[in-house]
Amino acid sequence: MAYLSESSSSLSFSSLSRLSNGSITHNIPSFSVPETGASLEVISLTKLSSSLEQLVVDNCPVFSDADIVVEDVSVGVHRCILAVRSKFFHELFKKGNEPSEKEGKPSYNMSELLPYGKIGLEAFQVFLSYLYTGKLKPSPMEVSTCVDNGCAHDACRPAINFAVELMYASSIFQIPELVSLFQRRLLNFVEKALVEDIISILVVAFHCQCSQLVSQCVDRVARSDLDSISIEKELPYEVAESIRLLRPKSPPEDEDNEAVVDHLREKRIRRIHKALDSDDVELVKLLLTESNITLDDATALHYAAAYCDPKVVSEVLGLRQADVNLRNSHGYTVLHVAAMRKEPSVIMSLLAKGASAAELTFDGRSAVNICQRLTRPKDYHAKTEQGKETNKDRICIDVLEREMRRNPMAGDVSVTSHTLADDLHMRLLYLENRVAFARLLFPSEAKLAMDIAHAETTSEFAGLSSKGSNVNLRQVNLNETPIMQKKRLLARMEALMKTVEMGRRYFPHCSEVLDKFMEDDLPDLFYLERGTPEEQKTKRSRFRELKEDVQKAFNKDKAEINRNGLSSSSSLKDVGPYKLRKL
Repeated sequence: MAYLSESSSSLSFSSLSRLSNGSITHNIPSFSVPETGASLEVISLTKLSSSLEQLVVDNCPVFSDADIVVEDVSVGVHRCILAVRSKFFHELFKKGNEPSEKEGKPSYNMSELLPYGKIGLEAFQVFLSYLYTGKLKPSPMEVSTCVDNGCAHDACRPAINFAVELMYASSIFQIPELVSLFQRRLLNFVEKALVEDIISILVVAFHCQCSQLVSQCVDRVARSDLDSISIEKELPYEVAESIRLLRPKSPPEDEDNEAVVDHLREKRIRRIHKALDSDDVELVKLLLTESNITLDDATALHYAAAYCDPKVVSEVLGLRQADVNLRNSHGYTVLHVAAMRKEPSVIMSLLAKGASAAELTFDGRSAVNICQRLTRPKDYHAKTEQGKETNKDRICIDVLEREMRRNPMAGDVSVTSHTLADDLHMRLLYLENRVAFARLLFPSEAKLAMDIAHAETTSEFAGLSSKGSNVNLRQVNLNETPIMQKKRLLARMEALMKTVEMGRRYFPHCSEVLDKFMEDDLPDLFYLERGTPEEQKTKRSRFRELKEDVQKAFNKDKAEINRNGLSSSSSLKDVGPYKLRKL
């Protein structure tokens, strides 16, 4: 009798929303007797659902007689409703084991109710609303999407994690119809999501005994190039073993000899990883001297960045035996792995040792893009109270974005959108533009930097004049394969990056002016005669400010150059409105 009402929970009553007054006897057309009875039942259920919904509009509903603490927030509940709707809560309240009292009401901690998994505040609120009303609310955007503006949010980590949390709630609190619903939702993620994001789906499927979901996830991971170490570290033994058995094995030429060598090599690598797990870097050094395995062979830095204490990462970096930009079998650099972990101290240690924030994964994601796709808007925009730590998600993104701005090879995050910042052509265009403006504003200094970097002359800024641009970055050469084109563009980008690097080293003040100009000003600043009279006036005012900045920077760098015995002619005298208009 307690669960008879669940069969009607899937009904849709949106068409009856016009009945907003308190009586159901007005404005109802005449029906035959059977139709009237059915309509009255539907209307009654609709009003009952709406009335019960008022009990969960906030975390402190009226007449609540118990609290459930989720993420340090007390959510008031009515035990009679939860007990009728959920066998789990029926048994919990029946026992009378009340761990604590708050304002005379029993208080339960969510973390103590869960045998496995995690349920966040918003997921519990959606679940609780269903228990009260029989209707499932839409997922809140602030916790089921990421902060990457280019993401469709149909398979990013926050979207998956929110569905996983609701799956845990439905299974642990024994609501079978929701278990079926969220199993179907998670099945839709399996082929669309990144393979590393499948791990959380596979874990919840294993705990909730969803055999179909387990089977599809295992098949997807087995077909992927996800390394065996990650699988063993993050999945239950039974699941990891089933994946190992499904993965194809390539037959070696000399089977016996190869098997012995591979087994010995794998054993030595695992010893290094175990030493890292024990925070024993001295043992790692000893193991390296006793075998021909290097830190790069063991991808030890990747392992430490993913699983070890930040101090261990720093100590491994201090050995100076690992390539900080090495890629693992999945195509991830150490910084990519650190971005997935979202630990600021690890990211900053890697950047300090030369890790490149511009490196892309095989599917075109940078470290900052990885962080963005893992971060919920709620966490990114969270206000930090005085005396409390700033959200790590926001720190990681901010640190990586600053590195992308500082490092010219990484492109200009402020100018391009998040989706374009990772694009090779856009990063190359930024460098072309920057060097072109350097030649315009500081011709002598730019030429000297280009000579030092052995870079060829760059094309003028394409956005200023199509006639002045002799290079089309997206031009199609039918005799050039995609690989050849990419190699050509990468070589070009490397030369430009060296030019900018030389400029920063030898002409720091001029470089600062360029940084500010590229970040704050638009290309049409140089079309001084375009726009309305008011716009032209604003442009000329900004241009005069720019000339003053250029003059000051030039004088500072010239003084330093003269002290170092180098010569340079004035660049500013070559810059004028007439010349700029002719571009």
